[in-house]
Amino acid sequence: MKTYRTAEVAKMIGIHPNTVRLYEKLHLIPKVERQQNHYRVFTDFHIAQFRLARLALQVEVMQNGLRKKMVQVVKTSASGDFDSAIKLINEYIVQIERERGHAEEAVEIVQQILAGSKTESPVTLKRKEVSERLNITMDTLRNWEMNGLLRVKRRENGYRIYTGEDIRRLKIIRSLRCANYSLEAILRMLNELSCNPDADLQNALNTPGADDELISVCDRLIVSLHTAEANALSILDMLQDMKTKFL
Repeated sequence: MKTYRTAEVAKMIGIHPNTVRLYEKLHLIPKVERQQNHYRVFTDFHIAQFRLARLALQVEVMQNGLRKKMVQVVKTSASGDFDSAIKLINEYIVQIERERGHAEEAVEIVQQILAGSKTESPVTLKRKEVSERLNITMDTLRNWEMNGLLRVKRRENGYRIYTGEDIRRLKIIRSLRCANYSLEAILRMLNELSCNPDADLQNALNTPGADDELISVCDRLIVSLHTAEANALSILDMLQDMKTKFL
């Protein structure tokens, strides 16, 4: 059986030797045996597992436990329980397909809302009335307003009043939040639409601006979900291959 040292593994995988040790510490690879001189000894199973783990963690898809489930796939594979890992990755693929469908459906709903009449029947509702009408908690409404997604007019007595246009905007925000778009992505899209009503919604949602914070780079939701799904299918093939070779 061919064996490898830490530096050789790092070179083969294209990572720093410290990353090799980190994967061992996090139990993302099988237990590493040591020689009498305490040097680590890696096998072809380790090499295959490193490649699987690198692919599995390539895309940051966080919502609804997807990230945790993928880490569980990696750790289960590292333990040599390939059947359980295959079951987990199949469950992950089903969930990622469902999440992608929700994200794409939300964009379609927003497009339908925008394509509809912009002239709502004249209304002036209080926050509690809006909360009941749209089935959104009052705390959620406050949060959206605090994050700049909606600017609400006030009466002379200081009470907020929501117009038909506000209701329409809130429906858009609600649809996108249900699909796990971040507040930052939604605000970016709304700002884009205010400047250009014909803007492409998916592009506006999935393309962070030059001044956006680093975390928003992970918010290219539909693109990320497509990539995560493709990676998961590759991981399924890798697990089936590893089961044949290393069991």
